Amino acid sequence: MKKVIHLLALLLFTSFVLSAQSSTGTWSSRVTGSTISYTVTDAPTPLTDATGSYMTVVYLENLSLKKIGTNALQDDINWLLAAGYRVIELDYAHHANAVSTKLNEDIIAINDALFAGDFCGTTNSSKYRSYVLFEGYRIARDVPYFEDNPLTYNYPAAYTVGDSLRMDIIYPASPSVAVPVVLSFSYSNSSFGSANRNQRLNLGNTLAGFNDSFLQGAPAHGIAWAIADHPKYCPWGNGKPVDGKTDTYKSYQVNPDAAQKVKSAVRTLRVEGEKLGLSGKIGIYGFSRGSDAGSMAIGDRVVEEYENAGFNKGSTDEVQAAALGSGVFDFTKIYTTTGDGDGNLETRCPWAWGELETNYAVWEKQGSAYLIETAATAPVLFFYNTDDANYYREQIGFLIEKLETLGVPTSTLVNYGSGHSVPQTAAALTGLYDFFRTYLTPPSTDHSTAVDNAASLTNNESPFRLKVTYQEDGVIQCNFQLDQPATVSISVFETSGRLVSQELNQYASGGQYTRFLRVNSTFAPYIIQLKTDQLRETGKLSF
Repeated sequence: MKKVIHLLALLLFTSFVLSAQSSTGTWSSRVTGSTISYTVTDAPTPLTDATGSYMTVVYLENLSLKKIGTNALQDDINWLLAAGYRVIELDYAHHANAVSTKLNEDIIAINDALFAGDFCGTTNSSKYRSYVLFEGYRIARDVPYFEDNPLTYNYPAAYTVGDSLRMDIIYPASPSVAVPVVLSFSYSNSSFGSANRNQRLNLGNTLAGFNDSFLQGAPAHGIAWAIADHPKYCPWGNGKPVDGKTDTYKSYQVNPDAAQKVKSAVRTLRVEGEKLGLSGKIGIYGFSRGSDAGSMAIGDRVVEEYENAGFNKGSTDEVQAAALGSGVFDFTKIYTTTGDGDGNLETRCPWAWGELETNYAVWEKQGSAYLIETAATAPVLFFYNTDDANYYREQIGFLIEKLETLGVPTSTLVNYGSGHSVPQTAAALTGLYDFFRTYLTPPSTDHSTAVDNAASLTNNESPFRLKVTYQEDGVIQCNFQLDQPATVSISVFETSGRLVSQELNQYASGGQYTRFLRVNSTFAPYIIQLKTDQLRETGKLSF
């Protein structure tokens, strides 16, 4: 009887898929430099967003990467169609460029086209409920991670019963090996009302608005990804009025609400990820208001009112690393320099918390810096452009100083672009992915992971005239010379290819330089790589 039921289910599923409507054509790929084939298939019973637009999955297939999800391609396509998604398949035919950060160029183009409303012959794909997935990946959509309290921001007044805040998890199905996951808190705000919910992937405010491809490109590096509603479940420039001031909470979030939600989101992702076959290692990626939120996950201070709220209380909310862009981490520092771009905070924060001088403890608890107490805090890479608003650079500087005083590893990625923006170039994105590779140890997706060590570090004809020596206590000294100004990156690898130390994108004007990097001598020998935009040198160091 069971066999009959299974056969009927299979026949019904096959009939369902066959009834889907498909069209084909070609799309101009930046990655291949030519057109590639696409197939658009609409589900017979489509999912739509609040505007009636089709929830869409753009599926990148036949890439030149090791596939981690082990299902047959058609099985995953059928699963997505059965779930109600429009599926747009892009066939890269194993093109040599269909790898790593090169694919990010197409991800940016795809998001821009979806936002413009014209992609592969479709004009009605959702602008905030569409996804770019790699072959072998599926979606766990709208996973609840916290029940919101309408009294926190109280906007609008009609909002009296809390909504669930949710996240989407993009994971390899039936994985051949467990992978880590990077979680981002959206820098588009979901809010009360059916038309305003589930704005996590809002293209205009996040992915297409900033050409942000980091999350969606993570599977090329053996990393799953998740995106959660921003903890401030309210339009960013609004919130509960105080003493008649209707925009008291403009452009900032408050604790304990934000910290409770972030911790609950991390716990939920860890529990749900275990069900999906993820490794349990979690990184944070945050930019702008998403950086404010994500930074709440890195600290190790235990604050009772922050810990015992939300879901999955029996799990841990620890994260293993975080990459944070421009954000606000310590509200007690906003008056350090006046006229530096944060006048909005300088004016409105006292409306909510009283004057800083007489309410210092309240102000201190609003920022993530308060949660950083010991060296057990997660390592952080900060990324920013120096021509962004000055207060962002100040906030990052204050937090780096605190982390380094405690002995927490930090890295910086500076001037990868201009203004308030995210990394988009291959070099900058590689720096981000390499950072997470160090602390999350994802499996390799490259067909060859060997590090090229053909060059000799003692070769006098070296383009950098590089000399590397081991000092003591795990410190490597790198001496090199530049004949002209350049932005220099130095990386240290184990011979397996695992990154263990890195200094990214440091500008040097030319001349003699000395840099120090820390390693664990237990794993000698090491591969050292020095590179600029034009030059690269790699060699081995033994001691």
